[in-house]
Amino acid sequence: MGDREGLRQRKSNGHSDVISISDEGKKLDQKLDQHASYEFGGPWGVFAIMTGFPILMYYLWICLWFYDGQLVYPTSLDDVQPFFWRMWAHIREDASPNMYAWKVYSGNIFFQLFLAWVMPGYMQEGLPVPSLGYKTLMYNCNALTSLYATMGTAAALHYTGIFRLTEIIDNYGHLMSVAMIWGFGVSFGMYFVAVATGTQMRMSGNFVYDVFMGASLNPRIGPIDLKMWAEVRIPWVIVFFLSVSGACKQYETLGYVTPNMAFMCLATWFYINACAKGEECIPQTWDMYHEKWGFMVIFWNLAGVPFSYVYSVVYMASHDSSKYKFSTPTYIALYTTLCTAYYIWDTAMAQKSHFKMQTQGIYEFRKTFPQLPGNTVKNPTYIQTAHGNRLLTSGWWAWSRKPNYVADWIMSLTWGLVIGTATPIPYFYSVFFITVLVHRCGRDFERCAIKYGKDWERYCEVVPYKFIPYVY
Repeated sequence: MGDREGLRQRKSNGHSDVISISDEGKKLDQKLDQHASYEFGGPWGVFAIMTGFPILMYYLWICLWFYDGQLVYPTSLDDVQPFFWRMWAHIREDASPNMYAWKVYSGNIFFQLFLAWVMPGYMQEGLPVPSLGYKTLMYNCNALTSLYATMGTAAALHYTGIFRLTEIIDNYGHLMSVAMIWGFGVSFGMYFVAVATGTQMRMSGNFVYDVFMGASLNPRIGPIDLKMWAEVRIPWVIVFFLSVSGACKQYETLGYVTPNMAFMCLATWFYINACAKGEECIPQTWDMYHEKWGFMVIFWNLAGVPFSYVYSVVYMASHDSSKYKFSTPTYIALYTTLCTAYYIWDTAMAQKSHFKMQTQGIYEFRKTFPQLPGNTVKNPTYIQTAHGNRLLTSGWWAWSRKPNYVADWIMSLTWGLVIGTATPIPYFYSVFFITVLVHRCGRDFERCAIKYGKDWERYCEVVPYKFIPYVY
């Protein structure tokens, strides 16, 4: 594990001194809170992402739904124009933003806002925000009660026949189009609101780039932090209910739910329940602390995640189960891998967040289901930086700088493996996700190197592996 020199340990009584940011650390924070260089290829790069990704989402859905999961393309130069007309015909007819999609998607948006406003929750203090003069914001963490209120409401509507859950997966294309419209609308709307209210920060001066990266850091409606609300309440709720819808459709057509579809229901419930039960950990993350609320985050939460992560569910709901039937040992291996990766991901996230809370003087943590053993490191070791922050080097974080990313990616891979070799499209999630994680790590490590200087070098010596221990 490298040289332990420079590591400091919490006091034996279980409490540590609350961290304070040094004057030099504040200067570095001020530097990091300004636009210094373009990311993602600059204005042209983000323009390509904003236009290309929705097109890719449509293309993969069309291949999955209408072409047996095979990647289709023009077979000759003469076929190019007819090919694009066929693609457009599918979008126009089968992915039009119809009234059903508007009612269901928008209804969920407003219902989740209502629940976020009224449901009881757990008040959590966030990290000091440099752009707010190191003020800490309070977050009402009621995603868990909101989730179960949503599940109860959906079950009641389904069994009374008012709203059948099977209809969700059948209207996938229409819902995806409405989600994209919401994603673009909120992204541009939030940019103009931030500029109009003077709350913009870290701006580049290029319109397209600033819409993509975002203008405001902590937009709120009353007690609701929109960035955290959108990260938890929208994408994973939709992902979960798409899986449930697929299971309901299988049950109605086959009379049973396949182990593969049940796997996706479990996997998506793991994710949404973990995000909800550990919502108080989210204010301690870079997403809340540093990332602005722009197209990159908004579109991804409102449209990208829910309609590009569960291609396996879409395939299973529209194809015969014999195409992806496995042996019993394979199912055991698949479920075991999912549960193991989930355990590491859940406890690694909790260890890091609880450690950050301890540095703020918070030692009593929220108890929600399921509380997994090992979610808090006792007597953690860490590197005290000159900046004032502390870098955890205990628990899962002694083995990798991003153990949560490794486990998260393995879970994403199982979402494709559940289909086997029937179609390559469900593997899009894991391929895209690893690209995002590697890029994000580069951004994060570069920022840490600037922020912590030699202390970061010491940390890298103690925790040398970026992802997989002894590999990379």
